[in-house]
Amino acid sequence: MNKQYNIYILTNEHNNVLYTGVTSNLKKRVYEHKKKLISGFTKKYNTNKLVYYETFDNAYNAIVREKKIKGGSRKKKIDLINRMNPKWKDLYDDI
Repeated sequence: MNKQYNIYILTNEHNNVLYTGVTSNLKKRVYEHKKKLISGFTKKYNTNKLVYYETFDNAYNAIVREKKIKGGSRKKKIDLINRMNPKWKDLYDDI
């Protein structure tokens, strides 16, 4: 089985803070955010709801995509989420 890499967007319960990240283990990484095991932005702003993700077969493409999303406007991030997850439900249990 080939290793997979994910870019993901988390938000808080009010959907007004967005965090974009990259990982090789999406389930574990989101769990760490949910349990506040990682110090920093996501812990400070309670961003622990997975609302968007994409899967890649190699780390390079995932990192390039993450940088593109991070460099984009808030509106572009919201548009991405709305296309995949219009109700902004937590996708954690679906992964």
